[in-house]
Amino acid sequence: MGTRHGFVLAALSALGAITACGDNTEPDELRQGGDATVVDRSEFAFTHPMPTLDDTQLELHNLGRGPFAFHWTPPQLGPLFNHDACLACHAKNGRGLSQIGFDVFGSQALVRASMPTGEPAVPGGQVPVPELGLQLQDHAVTGLGEVNARVSWTDVPVDLADGTIVMVRSPTLVVTRANGDPLPVGVQLSYRQAPPLVGMALLEAIPDDDIRAREDPDDADGDGISGRANLAWDTQSASPQLGRFGHKANVTRLVEQVAGAFANDMGLTNLIFPEADGVTRDVNDQQLGDTRFHVATLGVPAAANRDAAAARGRELFDELGCASCHVSTYVTRSDTDIPQLAGQRIHPYTDLLLHDLGDGLADGRPDFLATGSEWRTPPLWGVGLAQVVNPDATFLHDGRARTLAEAILWHGGEAAPAREAFRSASVTERDALLAFLGTL
Repeated sequence: MGTRHGFVLAALSALGAITACGDNTEPDELRQGGDATVVDRSEFAFTHPMPTLDDTQLELHNLGRGPFAFHWTPPQLGPLFNHDACLACHAKNGRGLSQIGFDVFGSQALVRASMPTGEPAVPGGQVPVPELGLQLQDHAVTGLGEVNARVSWTDVPVDLADGTIVMVRSPTLVVTRANGDPLPVGVQLSYRQAPPLVGMALLEAIPDDDIRAREDPDDADGDGISGRANLAWDTQSASPQLGRFGHKANVTRLVEQVAGAFANDMGLTNLIFPEADGVTRDVNDQQLGDTRFHVATLGVPAAANRDAAAARGRELFDELGCASCHVSTYVTRSDTDIPQLAGQRIHPYTDLLLHDLGDGLADGRPDFLATGSEWRTPPLWGVGLAQVVNPDATFLHDGRARTLAEAILWHGGEAAPAREAFRSASVTERDALLAFLGTL
């Protein structure tokens, strides 16, 4: 029996178990990716193709794994880069580790950079740092990279209402040019880790109108939540479009995300980001398309069945205010380029909008419409598997949170009431909420 067909049968079998899981859980919520759901909560949970692919699509999915997993070398690689392979920052398609260093096999984070004034790289975008651009590369094919980048951590105690003390950590980023000189005065830096990859094409398939319907930039309803969409530059259409991907929703479509990673992380020119002559490409058009298809057709792991504590945690997720931004359910468009993605009822737990999360998480670097304290609500599907896939995985945009409890306690701004509700909750209620998140 082939792997794909095995997972189809496993999924069908598990769906029967999910339906019979009891009264505490809506059965549909456990099928987080709709028909793209796979039933595996092991360290390989993020690595499976959608179970509904036909044989031709499965072959294309596997073909796209090639350029994704390939360790690129000169003359394609570089001349400046952060890493030499997609999987180097997305091991098992999970999140990157929060560290920066010279070792080409150790760096799984990056630094975005810009200047506060000047000519933006694209309309509405950020101003490149002279000689360095909008992303700092710490490796080079020959000689030294552009910069030396190091991050250190400071523990900060947070008192919970019951007297428990939780230590959260705050990052300090130090970046200098490779020769030791400082960066230009006023440079804006943002330290970021690589996000997980599952479900990205399903997020792309959420109708624009459904996302915009949740915007409330002036908090007209008075609930303290004022989410708004980012408008990012779409290179192929040469126009601003709704941003969906990236920590600040600064990327419009999955193909732009893949192409941008090739160009910025590995120095690989391609269809969307070609050489200055507009023609020469390190990654050919088929390789780019195949890689995009591979990522687009990754299955989403089914949520775990919920015991009584996790079922109570699901209720608390709503009661404490988490669901105000981490919206559970959407139905995807009917006009998707991959037919199996159309009309799917999915549960990503995100609104894909920007929210002000306060000074504690602010990077001080705007990104299109996003201010220095605004971040896109990250999807939560698969978050309970993050440290199963990689025991060293951490959370939030820069990986500062070692646990989900720490991540919640870093929420400020619009999310401050939800954070305070968690901080003030009983041990039983906090544990229940964390148990629920662990099932995602």
